[in-house]
Amino acid sequence: MKIRNIAAALMLGAATLPAFAQQGLDNPMTRAMMEVYDKELASNPDNAEVLFRRANEYYRFNQYLRALADADGAIKNAPANDRDFRAAAYQLRGEIYQMLEKYSEALADFTESLKADPSSFMALYQKANCEFELGDYAAAKADYTRLRAHNQRGVEALTGLARVAVKENNLGIAQGYMDDAVAMMPADSDIYVRRASVRRAMGNNTGAVDDLVMAISIDSNNRAFQELVNMADADYPAVITGLGNAIAQAPEQGMFYYIRGVIAQAHAHYPSAIADYRRIIDNNLYNYAGLYNSLAECYLALCKYPEATDNVNQAIAMTADNAPYYLTLARIQRAQGLASEAMANVQRCLTVDASNAAALTEKGLCLYDLGRFDEASIVFGEMIMDTPDEAMPYLLQAWVLNDGLKQPAKAMQLYRRMLDAIPAEADTPAALAKGLRGFAMLFTNKKEDALAWAAELLKEKDTDGSRSYLAACLYAQAGDNEKALDCASQAMQLGYSDVWNWTRNDNTRVNVAPLRQGPALTDLMARYAYIFE
Repeated sequence: MKIRNIAAALMLGAATLPAFAQQGLDNPMTRAMMEVYDKELASNPDNAEVLFRRANEYYRFNQYLRALADADGAIKNAPANDRDFRAAAYQLRGEIYQMLEKYSEALADFTESLKADPSSFMALYQKANCEFELGDYAAAKADYTRLRAHNQRGVEALTGLARVAVKENNLGIAQGYMDDAVAMMPADSDIYVRRASVRRAMGNNTGAVDDLVMAISIDSNNRAFQELVNMADADYPAVITGLGNAIAQAPEQGMFYYIRGVIAQAHAHYPSAIADYRRIIDNNLYNYAGLYNSLAECYLALCKYPEATDNVNQAIAMTADNAPYYLTLARIQRAQGLASEAMANVQRCLTVDASNAAALTEKGLCLYDLGRFDEASIVFGEMIMDTPDEAMPYLLQAWVLNDGLKQPAKAMQLYRRMLDAIPAEADTPAALAKGLRGFAMLFTNKKEDALAWAAELLKEKDTDGSRSYLAACLYAQAGDNEKALDCASQAMQLGYSDVWNWTRNDNTRVNVAPLRQGPALTDLMARYAYIFE
């Protein structure tokens, strides 16, 4: 399974950010300011200006529902004759609605903002963006054209017009708009990110990767990192090829090896990741504890426990901030049947970050291995309460109930609860894979629906083997070993090299364990032995 938010691992400079920027709403300055707002609103709940300011703070730190509530109050209590305030308040609420993907509501607010301030460039731009998202391309084109009339050198208008041109299948015009935009701002990394998005919409993934690499080269653009990660989910070969081209042009640039290694690791192409990490270390291109931890994670997935242990111990020794690395050590120990030792190291991580989802998951797995099924069930149950829209905690607790506590009826209730709590995924392979609904369907006796889910998972071409592996798990659990082996073969052909998942993983009933009963899986792995080396 792909790890989540791997762009965070790519931001090598994140450690240099001011502490308050990393702490969000918990940083002392922001907390003190929010306390002042709370006191002012306690004495006057209808203070529109304070509501607006607090909404801005919530918005800055991605607390969109809280921000929305305050923005509603600010607009409700805004002075009728204060056009500037009303324009700003509607603008803010429109942006909140955009982040919540409620584009109709956002469009209405940007329209109101423009009524209060017809000269607002940002309100017009966001209005056009909403029209585009709602499929009203004629209106979007008209508004982007108005924007361009105001500022001939505005790249926002050119980007918008290019996106509309793609929808109109005028690909040459779209490319021309974006080339003009790049020519205006050739040293600005964001413009390459913009052109990458248009190129991707045109189906030119190779060109999109080249643009994202250029953005990273200019100033380590974080949006470009995230877009590379997103693109790798859809077209892994294009991203790896593009990074390979960048490395060929700058063979001593450690950052590109690191990015390629992290993406390869996230897509279970572990030998490739190891090669890139080793290249960085052996050539003294960069040196920090996280590199050794990443190597340890890769060796663990390949079931090479001595190498994994050596590398994680190196990571632990290099820094005092080593709690995450103790979690890796715990995973290595549990893999070797040392659940008690693993539990002690999990606790080292949780002492620093009590809400760390990965550490809580590992704690529950350790408890399961120790036969403490009730406690494991509690851990996973609390995770469900904390993240009710995440699939894995449901699957973990249901597995404990079914296999550990021998309570299949309660497990089935939980699978049904998962299907109710997590809405049906969008029709994209990545969304299907993340939702894991097929397994809940299978374990609630909806086998036909589960098989249809697996078929949909592979409807679009798999580019890294991860979806083929997931389909192999589903078919194996459904008792169709022939289809499961076909999917396993496809996954290995695409380089999916997680030896742990193929040979050892028996957690959550999302695994290929039924295939291990005979020689077929072992023979298959022998045929593709080169991907594991």
